[in-house]
Amino acid sequence: MLENFERYPLTFGPTPIEKLDRLSAHLGGGVEIFAKREDCNSGLAFGGNKLRKLEYIVPDAIASGADTLVSIGGVQSNHTRMVAATAAKIGMKCRLVQESWVPHDDAVYDRVGNILLSRVMGAEVELVDEGFDIGIRESWENALEDVKARGGKPYPIPAGASVHKYGGLGYVGFAEEVRAQEETLGLTFDYIVVCTVTGSTHAGMVAGFAADGRAERVIGIDASATPDQTRAQVLDIARNTSALVGGREIGDGDIVLIEDYAYPCYGVPSKETVEAIRLSARLEGMMTDPVYEGKSMQGLIDLVSKGFFPAGSRVLYAHLGGVPAINGYSYTFRNG
Repeated sequence: MLENFERYPLTFGPTPIEKLDRLSAHLGGGVEIFAKREDCNSGLAFGGNKLRKLEYIVPDAIASGADTLVSIGGVQSNHTRMVAATAAKIGMKCRLVQESWVPHDDAVYDRVGNILLSRVMGAEVELVDEGFDIGIRESWENALEDVKARGGKPYPIPAGASVHKYGGLGYVGFAEEVRAQEETLGLTFDYIVVCTVTGSTHAGMVAGFAADGRAERVIGIDASATPDQTRAQVLDIARNTSALVGGREIGDGDIVLIEDYAYPCYGVPSKETVEAIRLSARLEGMMTDPVYEGKSMQGLIDLVSKGFFPAGSRVLYAHLGGVPAINGYSYTFRNG
């Protein structure tokens, strides 16, 4: 489906799939849980899901003649870390807008984790006191104009790379990769669980898995706490991406977004999220973060416990990365 699109390699190749035997057993053993480790996908600054997207965006950035990648996220944005790493790798400058999307008061929140890595990699970081929104932000548009005013040639990458025209392609590739791995493993996954915020990871999966009739088996776990906006954006990106790759038309029913785990708000972990982070860490040695993967892990655990997945199901948990953000929550985890 992607043969007509240029890809700039930033990842190691297919990411590993591992069976989470101890977590599966802990949850009763009726469902087999696997993880696809997108957090292990690259040597670029701890990797993560955004690199799959950026592999299809970088060729367009280079062709445009740009010299500066300009993007936006929260203070502990995984996406902006990956944009900074990509800029360093391809020899461009990087301008990042980091908005105050999370009402979190840890004393070191703006000095550790993702933002620390972005600064070390040479990105110009601007902190902006604005609240959470997955839409196009004025501060980002201002940054683009500022780069131009200083004689630079900016290339715009929106939050999460999600509403970029090529933002969904990487996770079409994910679906193709999973199909090839299923053939090697001799099994098929009945469900894929993924965290959803700005939407293009989920949307790309929907477009990719629609090819074998599994679009509605992609179970999005909302972590935005703005589910109506997020659902609409996932649907829009999925439709555009599927049209781009020549896939089938995507309908409303192809988008499954479960809204029960984003509380209390974006980026703030609930007691249950913290418990899920500890459980997967202590049973599997697999770290997740309080913003994204902790909430999707909470959702996975709860859905299995409630019998959402029929007995005998094989469930693939997409671990999208983002663990550096846990450093910004040091007080929460001060005793483990």
